[in-house]
Amino acid sequence: MRVRDELGEVFTDEAFVDAFGVRGRPGISPGQLAMVTVLQFAENLTDRQAADAVRGRIDWKYCLGLVLTDPGFDFSVLSQFRTRLVTHDLQGVAFQTLLDRLVEQGLVKARGRLRTDATYVMAAVRDLNRLEMVGETLRAALEALTVAAPRWAAEHVDAAMVRRYGARIDEWRLPKDQPGRRKLAAQVGTDGYQLLAAVFDGQAPPWLGEISAVEVLRQVWIQQYVRGEAGREVIWRDADIDGEPAGQNQDHLPV
Repeated sequence: MRVRDELGEVFTDEAFVDAFGVRGRPGISPGQLAMVTVLQFAENLTDRQAADAVRGRIDWKYCLGLVLTDPGFDFSVLSQFRTRLVTHDLQGVAFQTLLDRLVEQGLVKARGRLRTDATYVMAAVRDLNRLEMVGETLRAALEALTVAAPRWAAEHVDAAMVRRYGARIDEWRLPKDQPGRRKLAAQVGTDGYQLLAAVFDGQAPPWLGEISAVEVLRQVWIQQYVRGEAGREVIWRDADIDGEPAGQNQDHLPV
């Protein structure tokens, strides 16, 4: 609320005109989406959590200049917005706009050392959404196996894992720092590999591996994780270091 009172409307739609067409059906204000991105980074929220905040929090509606009855938007809009910013090289422009306004208002020193790296902001938000995605993928597989084969699940699924993923991942407060996020990602990855190993160990009913949620888990783990040289360490995939997963190897079981 202080952001709105002190700074007014920080981001105008005109700053994003190169990334958003002016023809066709009116869309969601890119200026508002930019402010949502800043708020979700500040509060360490995933896209789904940020979209829920826009729908349900009065302070966010006030900051964004929305009426109380505004229904908000689907969380996927935020990912699409970031993609447009990167595609049109506007991410730096967006965050520099905020910094310039803060300097104008005397809220920060003009020559102070400030983080203006938009890539850092984008990467942090992306990490949170990757964490939510892998966590929800694993939770969905656990639920599907529990329903389809309750006796097998009771015998082969670790009780600690069931407790860990009992609640939806968007209800978690995810780590704010990168080491914490990577530690959690490794834990989720280890749990996923453990579940896949149990499903595909040759002793389980073959049809368990054909459950759609399990197949999604298998493919997501190929995309999001790699194993260390000894096959024990679970590493969150970094495309710049580990490369992209080979499409021809999609039938290889990550166990």
